[in-house]
Amino acid sequence: MRPDSGPYPRHTEYVTPDGAAWLASASAFPRSVQALWSVRPTAPSVLPCGTAFDVVNLSVVFGRVVLEQLWAAGTGSGPAAVHRGRVLLLVAPGVAQRLPTLLAWEEWGHRPVPPLMCHGAGDAVTIPPLQGAAGQSRWLVAPDSRQPWLPGSDVLLWACVRAVRAAAETDFSPSAVGC
Repeated sequence: MRPDSGPYPRHTEYVTPDGAAWLASASAFPRSVQALWSVRPTAPSVLPCGTAFDVVNLSVVFGRVVLEQLWAAGTGSGPAAVHRGRVLLLVAPGVAQRLPTLLAWEEWGHRPVPPLMCHGAGDAVTIPPLQGAAGQSRWLVAPDSRQPWLPGSDVLLWACVRAVRAAAETDFSPSAVGC
């Protein structure tokens, strides 16, 4: 994907060296992680959550709609990937703890948010390889700086709200958005 093409402009599908340094900073041993990546840049990796980032894990259809809402709002999404049929949004640390409470508090009426999983402190996630794709694992928006913008719980809450409303307006069934 060219940096200015596709639904998520100004981003590449491969992790830059600065992006790799930021990802590695999530580990207790960032130099070891970067050494592993220098030998195997096309292999997925497991990184801990809670320090550099948390992860919100969504069904692929609902995740794409949430990404579209984030980009339409002008904020962008921060790094995002697809892994095993799920969209992984890398978000600000602390979002994994706060977002479920905010979603439960929001008055949804008859439009529930499709199930999502939040990974924070004490959790680890598999991220796509720095280069290329590994099966069903690839970057949609690859990390490209040492300090990427990461959405907070408030930004993500409203993206979820808008995504559910957009799905209702286009007459998606709950199963169509990943329920």
